[in-house]
Amino acid sequence: MTVRLVPTIDALRAELDLARATGRRIGFVPTMGYLHDGHASLMRAARADNDLVVASIFVNPLQFGANEDLSSYPRDLERDTEISAEAGVDLIFNPSVDEMYPFGPVLSSVSVPALSNQWEGATRPTHFAGMATVVTKLFWIVGACRAYFGEKDFQQLAIIRRFVADLSIPVDVVGCPIVRADDGLALSSRNSYLSESERVAASVLNRALRAGAALIEDGESSPTVVMEAMAGVVGEEPLATLDYAALVDPATLEVPERIPATCRLLIAAQVGRPRLLDNLGVNAPGGAP
Repeated sequence: MTVRLVPTIDALRAELDLARATGRRIGFVPTMGYLHDGHASLMRAARADNDLVVASIFVNPLQFGANEDLSSYPRDLERDTEISAEAGVDLIFNPSVDEMYPFGPVLSSVSVPALSNQWEGATRPTHFAGMATVVTKLFWIVGACRAYFGEKDFQQLAIIRRFVADLSIPVDVVGCPIVRADDGLALSSRNSYLSESERVAASVLNRALRAGAALIEDGESSPTVVMEAMAGVVGEEPLATLDYAALVDPATLEVPERIPATCRLLIAAQVGRPRLLDNLGVNAPGGAP
């Protein structure tokens, strides 16, 4: 399948407005590039559901904090184009920074503080506002569509769903399952920074999540017990430094007093250079309503 690169907002809007005028359904997969099988799974889902699929590849400077190196973020447009073609993408929107932010520093911002200030937001305080701002802009560029996001960045997904609802943006947000390696490690562009020994150690995140899930499925009702168990598993891996291990309500991202019928386990840890994230949804037998 041939993929066409579309570098400008006006050109992309013209393409998609024409497609909608002829009754075609649009699927959209926003990315920062350096694609892997997780991204490809989102693209395949979009291909299965829609008549035309567009992916964006834009390394958004608003998502990088003061100590995060934008210039070192991995980029490989040729490889990304090949992966996109194999997954059924029709158009790649690959704007420059000047195309997206033509007036220099961005003075407008979208944020959801109630969902952003804890977990990832505590460590990266500007990240979610940068993400929400660029995703909102991309949604208004693409227009009415189905947009596909991986559940690996669960806090991000919760924030996107909320501002789409709050702002009545005409986008159907579709969450897709996490794609994992054979040892359970969630696929991520950050994994490319891991050494061989760190890559082996990184599987501890998934082991910790599964340990927490096993406790819940055995009837544990205390979030604290589950969180301490997950932290204990990571603590046994010398190459991993835990940031947080949490059990949260999927809608509010707050730790409940008792484990509810449906909950989400969140975990983040530093393994070598990269900071890795993972999560797992769990249904609790006899959980609190």
